[in-house]
Amino acid sequence: MPSIHERGSETIGLIRYLYGPGTEEEHIDPHLVAAFDPLTPDPGRAPKATYEQLQRLLDQPINALPTSKRPKKHVWHLSVRAAPEDPVLSDDDWAAIARRMVNATGIAPDGDEAACRWAAVRHADDHIHIIATLVRDDGRRPRLHNEARRAQTECRRIEADYHLRRVPTGDGTAAKRPTSAERHKAKRQGKDHTSREELRETVRRAVAGATSEEEFFDRLAAAGVLIRKRVAPSGDLLGYKVASPDDRNREKEPVFYAGSTLAPDLSLPRIRQRWAGGDSSQSTETAPDQKGQAPASSGTAMARRRAASAVWQAVLVVDDGEDAQVAAQIAAAGEVLDALAKTSAAHTRAELREAAFAYERATRSHIQAERGHDRALRQAARDLVHSGPALGRGEDSATTAMAIDMLFFLVTAAAHWHAKKNHAQQAAAARQAAEHLRTAYRAAADIPLGALYLRGRHLPQPLRQRQAVYLRQAVPELAEQALAEPGWFALAATLADAEAAGHDPAGLLSEAAGRRELATADSVSEVLMWRLRRMTELPADATAMPQRATTAAPGNDSTARPAASRSDQPGRAR
Repeated sequence: MPSIHERGSETIGLIRYLYGPGTEEEHIDPHLVAAFDPLTPDPGRAPKATYEQLQRLLDQPINALPTSKRPKKHVWHLSVRAAPEDPVLSDDDWAAIARRMVNATGIAPDGDEAACRWAAVRHADDHIHIIATLVRDDGRRPRLHNEARRAQTECRRIEADYHLRRVPTGDGTAAKRPTSAERHKAKRQGKDHTSREELRETVRRAVAGATSEEEFFDRLAAAGVLIRKRVAPSGDLLGYKVASPDDRNREKEPVFYAGSTLAPDLSLPRIRQRWAGGDSSQSTETAPDQKGQAPASSGTAMARRRAASAVWQAVLVVDDGEDAQVAAQIAAAGEVLDALAKTSAAHTRAELREAAFAYERATRSHIQAERGHDRALRQAARDLVHSGPALGRGEDSATTAMAIDMLFFLVTAAAHWHAKKNHAQQAAAARQAAEHLRTAYRAAADIPLGALYLRGRHLPQPLRQRQAVYLRQAVPELAEQALAEPGWFALAATLADAEAAGHDPAGLLSEAAGRRELATADSVSEVLMWRLRRMTELPADATAMPQRATTAAPGNDSTARPAASRSDQPGRAR
């Protein structure tokens, strides 16, 4: 993985860092592996070589120019890192890689005797640093157009040639990665993520479901970040920067990041495009129960139900919609994930946050989103934010499981769509997010599924047998799998609840099974159960249902256990 760092003005400072002990003594045996000249002095292993000798040699083309023509930032710095699981490469391997990189980027094209001067230093097993002077020996500047993309392309070839881990090819839409200095700083502070990454997450959450600049900046201020706005002489707002209060530079000043440097779609003009896509400022009050079927529910639970419905409709668009419409749905799904992570209970929050963090990369590609088609998802995100945090029990917890269940489908559909479009990085990010959603689902669904399991086990056997007939009619190819799953009892309880509410169980099953394929579901019964409870507006929490005449007396086929253990919960692997 190549990383081109910010250009500098002091060659000696970078040399001292590369040959020094590192910020936490992580630099071991710093030494030169390659350079523009085989006779270049190596302060790491040559006893009489000094940092200043190497600096003077590299800076000679700069010093040969008149002072007025010297570039202010003439120090070019590239690091190239192998994956943790890759084999340790030799110095000769890294030397060959360094030559390939300076050739690919335009620093020192093969055969160009007047190219820039450079040196490659290795101070760890898994990476090298290349330092170069941005003035050629003939006094001209190097041609570095698209240097980052050319470095990435060459690294993909190197991976193949050296049998290293293959990194998905990017398309230039990824957010800027943290620098090594930012990563080391986060490590010193005991943080899992850098300030850049934390701010990106904070800004994403502030955008989720927002409908105006005022609301967006109010959310940022409430999150505790420092805000600096860029205003034109006319008074028009042109852009913004944010900083973490505890992230300071050497002068103890806050380190600000422009929205566009956090992620391409977090610039103010790109954020405004979301607001231009349509009005999402509908009331966030709890809607009245449909057909009198759903009992009174908290605003949080109702917001999760609405989100589940909006997400399911988005799945159908991703499956069959036009590219621009699909891109809008996939991008807006990121807002729903951010909003859900922000408002979820503690036992699911960490995994949902990681899911949103991973999925962020899947929200952008070169296919431009057609805003307006994402209105329902953005409204769902807004409802989630305004409904407040979930309590982690009862209907709130159960509807969280329902929403995660639907989001898993959407994120998986997004991964398939990106894969078909050859968006390798986006597809990989969506799959990674799906793994976190799977874990979050199991945590959220454990208790509600256990309660539904018990209710299903207590149903009279004739009633369960009739429901099994409905299941075999609706999904004959998967019915036996569903009947063998622990989740079958939860599905049986749901069918009984739906029938008691006046629905046709056979018709519901046929509709639920026909909406999207089930062959990839690890638990067919759970998938159908959540679909039915959402479609019929049944309470997601089984304890909210009144006791019905369909419940058997104790002892009637009721070898019940206290609650389904975690190992019995089949989860939602796809």
